[in-house]
Amino acid sequence: MATPEFIRSLRASAGQQLLWLPGVTAIVFDDAGRVLLGRRSDNGKWSLIGGIPDPGEQPAACAVREVHEETAVHCVPERVVLVQALEPVSYPNGDICQYMDISFRCRAVGGEARVNDDESLDVGWFEVDALPQLNEFALHRIKLALSDTPTWYDPIPSL
Repeated sequence: MATPEFIRSLRASAGQQLLWLPGVTAIVFDDAGRVLLGRRSDNGKWSLIGGIPDPGEQPAACAVREVHEETAVHCVPERVVLVQALEPVSYPNGDICQYMDISFRCRAVGGEARVNDDESLDVGWFEVDALPQLNEFALHRIKLALSDTPTWYDPIPSL
């Protein structure tokens, strides 16, 4: 995955210490109810589309941008599905990041799904009952996006 320039600038002074960063995930459905997935070039696995907002960029706008940049699909965010602080991630170069993920249910409104950048090996629409192997992160978000439940967040421990 390409590292945004603003993060490279932060790393120049912060080194490899933990960076707390925003992240967005887009769960995009077409009119047939299929979900859009990309097969990542960094690990070869199928996943939902997502990324890091640029400084000052609104999370929903980031979701729309990332979907188009990676898949050439135009989408419209419909609702926030989930807000969750993820566990820290240690990258092979030693950098450590922790993300606050905001996941959006989105509706495709145009474009043809195709690989549109170097972050994906493949892009495709999948029936919800015929998904490729996905991690729990993606499966949980797809399940929530298909429901009409309120926005999900980790429960607050009893005081």
